[in-house]
Amino acid sequence: MPTLQWVGKDKVVNHHLDVPFRVLNKVSSFRAPEGAPANSTDNRIIHGDNLEALKSLLPEFEGKVKCIYIDPPYNTGNEGWVYNDAVNDPKMKRWLGQVVGKEGEDLSRHDKWLCMMYPRLKLLHRLLHDDGSIWVSIDDNAAGLLRPLLDEIFGGANFVATVIWEKADSPRNSARQFSTDHDYIFVYSKKPDWTPARLPRNEESDAIYQNQDDDERGPWIPGDPFANKPYSKGLYTIKGPTGR
Repeated sequence: MPTLQWVGKDKVVNHHLDVPFRVLNKVSSFRAPEGAPANSTDNRIIHGDNLEALKSLLPEFEGKVKCIYIDPPYNTGNEGWVYNDAVNDPKMKRWLGQVVGKEGEDLSRHDKWLCMMYPRLKLLHRLLHDDGSIWVSIDDNAAGLLRPLLDEIFGGANFVATVIWEKADSPRNSARQFSTDHDYIFVYSKKPDWTPARLPRNEESDAIYQNQDDDERGPWIPGDPFANKPYSKGLYTIKGPTGR
């Protein structure tokens, strides 16, 4: 399987193993009485470095998380957002200097972004349940880098789908070239036989099915049996309820 190579990769491939375990300092909220015992169903907000936070969850949650969603920096180079999207903040620079070494000072923003993402994705893979899935938001600035990275860590055979979601419903007149209106969510599973948990049927979803001709097979919904682009091997005989 093809893999990405970048400056500093050899330093971060196993860095998740070197990240120290941290003990989480519990601060009770107004919903949890002081001294109440914690359990695995508690909601938690963890304040701290996300790499260390992920490592701190391993003792309790390794292989137990059914669904993971992350919204990492999009690697646009924009430093003016609430979250520095240039992967260029002082703490990240210090981390790169410690882990990658001297050459970390001259990394491109793409090298930095990949160095940042790799150990975090490795820990997320360890947290994921065998019947779990991970959903990763990204835009077209880093989609081409993220996809092979996810293939390498989660396995290309475990790629499920690319979900397209609309982020804007009107064009931007200030766009220099194209006005983009969508971003992506890459979906991967832990195992190839993963299936999504579908919503159960209810009265509202069943209401679109009717049985106007008392078909013994039950309610049905009309559909178009014609393909937009028919081809010779795609022609099939269809027998209707009347036998014609």
